[in-house]
Amino acid sequence: MSSGSGQGSDPHLLSLLRAIRLRQNAPEAAGAGAADAAAALSEIAARKRKPEDDDQSEETETPYFSASGRSSDPEKTRHADPGLLWRGDPGATLGRAGMQPRASRSSIPPVGGINPSGPATPVPNIPPLAAARPIGAPGTEFPPAQAYPSIPRLQPTGSGPSRDGMDPADDQALRDTQRLLSTSLTFAGGPGEVAGRLWQALHQARPALLESLPGDPAAQRARLADAITWLVHHMENPPLLVSGCSQLGGALAECGIQWNQLHVVGAALAEAMRAGMAPGAWRQDFDQAWRWTWQHTYEWIVHGGTLTGYQPTVWDTEVVEHDLRRNDLAVLRLRPFLPMPYRPGQYARFEVTAVPGVWRPYSPAGAPHRDDLIELHVRAKTETGVSGTLVHHTRPGDRIRVTRPEGAMTLPAERGRGILMIAGDTGVAPMKAMLAELAATADTRQAVLFWGVRDLSELYDIDDLNALAAAAPRATVIPVVAEGDPGPYPGGLVTDAVAAYGEWSRHEIYLAGPPLMIASTSAALQQLGVPAARIHHDPPE
Repeated sequence: MSSGSGQGSDPHLLSLLRAIRLRQNAPEAAGAGAADAAAALSEIAARKRKPEDDDQSEETETPYFSASGRSSDPEKTRHADPGLLWRGDPGATLGRAGMQPRASRSSIPPVGGINPSGPATPVPNIPPLAAARPIGAPGTEFPPAQAYPSIPRLQPTGSGPSRDGMDPADDQALRDTQRLLSTSLTFAGGPGEVAGRLWQALHQARPALLESLPGDPAAQRARLADAITWLVHHMENPPLLVSGCSQLGGALAECGIQWNQLHVVGAALAEAMRAGMAPGAWRQDFDQAWRWTWQHTYEWIVHGGTLTGYQPTVWDTEVVEHDLRRNDLAVLRLRPFLPMPYRPGQYARFEVTAVPGVWRPYSPAGAPHRDDLIELHVRAKTETGVSGTLVHHTRPGDRIRVTRPEGAMTLPAERGRGILMIAGDTGVAPMKAMLAELAATADTRQAVLFWGVRDLSELYDIDDLNALAAAAPRATVIPVVAEGDPGPYPGGLVTDAVAAYGEWSRHEIYLAGPPLMIASTSAALQQLGVPAARIHHDPPE
């Protein structure tokens, strides 16, 4: 990306530019330039005219690109498709969803420009290579703000070409933009204060946007501060910046965000910066830098959102707490680096580094309206596998990957029915999520949770469950102990306790636990007159 690459900077054209400059400025790097060029050209090869098609019209021809990134033939450039963000078939929808006409952005001039080191002459074809280097780099996850306590102001390292072949003027333009962003952010009070003002502006202008995101207001403001810090810190690294914004776009699309809801963010961010400065301190170059940055960030976010229809979305999370409740059971809390939506009662699949490629389903016990953490209840029979790793070999700071949430065992939309939840062992996790949601939203529906355990030692989460029930308007938790001294709780089978407690034919009933427990409980409930259509549970795996 160059700050002067104009509207809709194209990473593939950027790669081509780098290859051209490598050939001009560093002949010994011709091999690397050819690989970069092949990677860039592979994305537009479908639009390139074949040699045997010389009799076709110019509309079917892909123009050559000069060192400035624009077509050397104005007539051919006129036929280029302006709707594509950076890749894909021009007839596909990829990169087009929700985009406004580019003419509407022309009022915001770029901060800098590309200064090619040679004349703008056509570049001959570069033969494709078998092993083209991919664009981008690993480690593009969305890191927390505390990983970057301060935003460094990078200085030029020399007057010669950079290692990746970018023109020094392009590198300098990026550093100048980063310096403006960092300086203005400091003058405006820092990421935390700016994020607070931005959240307030979005809450007034686009409340539906914030309602679609997980977490309470405090968690949302914290994540906005993280995002602002990350954006400024990575301004000088275009491949990482594009990849990170693309991942953010995928996460926002999963949250149900519409792209037209994001149009206001750029102006609100600039206003949040200006409002925190002393009178007269807000400068035109500050405003220009932030609006230009958002202009490109928006396009990369939209591109990432369109990819969700073609590839699965995966979230990277960090373990922030690991609590070993029993020798074989742990409660973990994870924080996703990007917004992860889920409905209480759903499950997702988790992968640990020690067992790559194996995805194990668990039901989060948290509530999206309460905070942005994912709580897992994991019981392990051995010290190996995904469960064994999570219980015995996982510590705070470890990374865990999570897939898109699944399952329909969620709170019913119809509020006229009561809710009966019956759980066994760690099957209490999705029920806890439902209780947390009832408490966070002050839902007035009656909810009763029966938690069947073998003995008193298995009530590993009873205090948290009782606290949630107390916070919800009409919720009750009833542990049922099958063996030994039940203490203050009912003893025996959980199905007997359910039958003795009341009549449930008008309730929506949710089951979670071992497969045998689910099967026997479902059969017992149907014998009590409960319609099978009102008994909900996930399919056993």
